[in-house]
Amino acid sequence: MADTITVRTDEETEHALAVLTSDGSSRSAAIRQAVLEAAGRRERAAEMRRAVLGMELGAPDGVNVAEELARDRADER
Repeated sequence: MADTITVRTDEETEHALAVLTSDGSSRSAAIRQAVLEAAGRRERAAEMRRAVLGMELGAPDGVNVAEELARDRADER
């Protein structure tokens, strides 16, 4: 059997639940679906971050950004 979770709602959450249950879904079903969708979005975002971090950056263009930043900061002092 599934665990029971208690959710404390506020005005904003009650409005969201009203929107999610406007099709006749129960509050429980709407919350369950919202949790699953949120988890899916988070997993896809993590997958996209990993893909971006794994992208080939290509050949260096000869610009040393760290060196330029250090030089700019030295001029500010």
